[in-house]
Amino acid sequence: MNYESIKIEKGMYNRPNKSFIEVLEELDPTENYRGTSLEKLDAFQRQLKRFDIKVKGANSDRVQKFYQTSESAALFPEFLSRAVNSGMEETNILNDVVATKTKIDSLDYRSICSDPTNEEKRMEKVKEGAEIPETKINVKNHLIKLNKRGRSISASYEAIQFQKLDIFGVTLKQIGSYLATTLLEDAINVIINGDGEKNAAEQINVEKTGEISYLDFLKLWSKFGTYQMNTILVAPDVMLKILAIKEFQNPMTGLNFQGTGVLSNPLGAKLIKSSAVPEGKVIALDRRFALEQVVARDVSVEADKLIDKQINRATITTITGFAKIFKDASFVLNVNGK
Repeated sequence: MNYESIKIEKGMYNRPNKSFIEVLEELDPTENYRGTSLEKLDAFQRQLKRFDIKVKGANSDRVQKFYQTSESAALFPEFLSRAVNSGMEETNILNDVVATKTKIDSLDYRSICSDPTNEEKRMEKVKEGAEIPETKINVKNHLIKLNKRGRSISASYEAIQFQKLDIFGVTLKQIGSYLATTLLEDAINVIINGDGEKNAAEQINVEKTGEISYLDFLKLWSKFGTYQMNTILVAPDVMLKILAIKEFQNPMTGLNFQGTGVLSNPLGAKLIKSSAVPEGKVIALDRRFALEQVVARDVSVEADKLIDKQINRATITTITGFAKIFKDASFVLNVNGK
């Protein structure tokens, strides 16, 4: 098999506009293994098999197993990156919030915007020879703010070389979980306050400050017009108030939550509790049209330092920002009156 003979080197992490796994897949395409015992493995997993490195389970190897050769050491940064990404995916609410994800290769990015009037939203009949009405799509005036987020690994190789990869991976997954929550906070901030284009979400106050009723949700729902209120993000303190509303106490809610982990509600929207939502707020949106995620750099690690055992100075970072797409696709309900 080809995977046993390809040359693995740290320079594979520095290819322009290509990740390590993309470079590895070019050298060892997964499609070549269809119909074989290795068809369920990707190029990285085949390299783990090649060097007999077990990263999961009770029999997982120790960190030092990656450093048995210079080639196997070059796999270690990808292991870290995957563990962090795994933690992000397991706790990632962004998939329920972001309409589209745009990858860019610079730090300067202007999104597009369109703010049609109610008249422009209607597709009127066009008489023969008449001019077809237009919808203007413009480039935004402001650059999208990109934030660099990350953590430094503070541990020497000597301190972790005998650590099992399985538990080390769990620690890295926790870093990914924290990173996902931080990115969600950035996304929520843009939903509430806008991205610099005077497109902050309209804010509505509840009928009775400090309390929330089914009528408040109906008023929130009615704001959406041609959009759908299909996702609701709430702060933990608000979730307790919501679950006390009788209309939300459907007998099937408990069964659905036990089976899927998702709380249903009378309005059909997905109800999500998150500490990333400011206290006392409910954020409702149409996830199809509300927000764009802009990524200048996916989760990456300082490969050279990790490969050279300089783990105590290695960092895990990502550069991401968010842009509002349609202003009227999201609204904020204030339970505490502000």
